[in-house]
Amino acid sequence: MPNHQEKTIRHSPRRIILVRHGESEVNEDEAVLEHVPNHKIKLIEKGAEQARATGRRIKEIVSEEEGWKVLFYVSPSSRTRETMEEIIQRGGTFEKERIVGVREECRLREQHFGNFQDLEERRKIKRSRVRYGKFFYRVPEGESSADVYDRVSSFLEGLWRDMESNKFGNEMNLIVVSHGLTILLFLMKWFNWTVNQFEDLTNPTNCEYRVLELGPDGEYSLASYHELDELKKWGLSDEMIEDQIIRARGLQPFLDRKCLVAPTDDSASDDSLGDYFDEK
Repeated sequence: MPNHQEKTIRHSPRRIILVRHGESEVNEDEAVLEHVPNHKIKLIEKGAEQARATGRRIKEIVSEEEGWKVLFYVSPSSRTRETMEEIIQRGGTFEKERIVGVREECRLREQHFGNFQDLEERRKIKRSRVRYGKFFYRVPEGESSADVYDRVSSFLEGLWRDMESNKFGNEMNLIVVSHGLTILLFLMKWFNWTVNQFEDLTNPTNCEYRVLELGPDGEYSLASYHELDELKKWGLSDEMIEDQIIRARGLQPFLDRKCLVAPTDDSASDDSLGDYFDEK
């Protein structure tokens, strides 16, 4: 009879793939934010091309095993839904029988930056956010990264319950199409990263994807698929990368790991934060 760990691995998704949306109207004209609601910002053709290319790569990844399936979770924004559609229909051309479902998930939406956004005010907010700290800084009439973390945590707690109740099989691949900051906070919650560690992370580029793959001990790791140089480029410290390797190889029990605290760095520049205003 299989033990609990074997059962957990057998009923856990093979992969969780996090995808940022493609380039949008904001990349062509940032002033669009002054008169178009953030959630209605659409992809441009370059963004659609990016999504199709990402779809092809994702299909290559998930189709390595026989009997593979995909389940999509998508933010309700126009640009994320359009990215997902390009991935499914024109990029990976996923067959209907392979797609278990598509679920719009409001908790995966973009950080709320207020309503219509004045460009000069946005520049002031960026400067203030650098001084205050990007995790706790609350955008006027909007959200802080901490607020987004809370709702992403709520989503993940539900996902973990689904995994524990065997709602997924090992042939399943979960594909989450969302926003740069939301993806970083998803990873922060999943891997128990600290606020200081979050502050050092770089935002995913448009249609960049990050693959969490199930390891031999039933834990997920970025190091199972991605090269270590990629993890460094994304802002993971040596200690964080070591933890990813441990998870990938199953070298020691999770509970034996100590909390890894990154040093505080107050030297962030104004430019380093630009990508966190993620409408682009």
